[in-house]
Formats: sequence, C-alpha cells, structure tokens
Amino acid sequence: MIAENVQKTLAEIAGGNNLGEKITLVAATKTRTPDEINEAIAAGVEDIGENKVQEFTEKYDLVHGARRHFIGHLQTNKVKYLIGKTHLIHSLDRFELADELQKRAEKAAWTADCLLEVNIGSELTKSGFSLGEALAAYEKMRAYPNIRMRGLMAMLPISDDSQYLRSLCLSMRKIYDIIKNEDPNAAYLSMGMSGDWRLCVECGSNMIRLGTSLFGARKYPAQTNG
Repeated sequence: MIAENVQKTLAEIAGGNNLGEKITLVAATKTRTPDEINEAIAAGVEDIGENKVQEFTEKYDLVHGARRHFIGHLQTNKVKYLIGKTHLIHSLDRFELADELQKRAEKAAWTADCLLEVNIGSELTKSGFSLGEALAAYEKMRAYPNIRMRGLMAMLPISDDSQYLRSLCLSMRKIYDIIKNEDPNAAYLSMGMSGDWRLCVECGSNMIRLGTSLFGARKYPAQTNG
C-alpha cells in the first residue's frame, strides 16, 4: 500500500505546481517504523521529515537513502541532536531558537539550512511569526552567519471555508515571491499536508509534507493507566 500511495502521489505532482515549479515531496514519518519508511524510500521518496527529535535520532541509522528534514516544533535544548544531520529545518519559529542554532552550528563549523515558520492562521496553538512579521523576521534570520534561510513554511488552519484557506495560501506565496526576489538562497515554500496539499499546490506551494496519505492512519502506542 505504501509503495502504491507514494508512486501515485509522485505521478500526480510530476507536472509541478501552478507556476510550473518542481514540487518536493517530504514524507512525514512521525510514528512510522523504519521498515515503513524504507519502503517509501524504495518506492521513490527522496525526502523524509520527523516531528520529534527523539524519533529523528532513534531512526537515523535505521533509515537509508533519503534527505532528512525536521518538520516539528524544535526545543532549544534539543538543537544539539540535529547539528550536522539535517538537510532542512522547517520550523525556525523564534529568535531564541536561531540563537541556539547559530551557537551550535558555528561550534560544529556547519551551516543550518532553515525555513521561517509562519503562523498564517494566527492560531494560539501554533508557533511561528505572523504574516505581518514574516518579511522583517526573515531578513533578521539571514544575518546569522551559520543559518542559511531557504524559504518559508506554514500549516493551514482547520477550516471548511476553502476561500479563506485559499486566501491564506496566496498570501504566503506573495511573501515568498518577495523574499525569493531578494534572497538567491530562497527555494522552498513548504505548505500542504495530507488534507490540504492540493489546494496549497494550486496556490504556489512547491514542497508538501505528507504522512497519512502515504502511510495510512497513524498507529499510536497504547497508553497504560497507573
């Protein structure tokens, strides 16, 4: 099933987004086993993303042949475990995190490729810079010597209002176009998950993070009482 889902998705995005840009598929591997992840890679997945540092480190040597992304909220005390191991960190959501990344990356003589996380729905439960803050924050992030900004990341809020969601996507693309014109390193607008990626691609996203649509429903470990 995994291989079939991967191949079907890759075929669907082969033509690029609405602007003809190549779409990068990042398989979101939260709770997935190394065997499942390796099956997806064998079927054509070239990029995988973890949400939690513990899972990232536990699976690191058990998964082979794909670029590693970190796509979840990153605590400053966990930064040290990702140094030298990530292709792209999607969730640069605050300057405190940038300070820690800079310190650790400089010490390791390594450069962290990152995306600025934008909280496009202004949701209290999500981190990231607001739409209004995004351009100024991006410019400040570019000043860190060991952080290379590569674009933007966002998660759409849950809503049945497709016009509202489309307007948010288009706002993100507008900001991305501004930074892309000013920053030659900007290459990615990471926006779109299993429930909304097609809308995001229609509005200019060129990187999508898919979990359940590739692997099926997540199976969480059973919780025990007491």
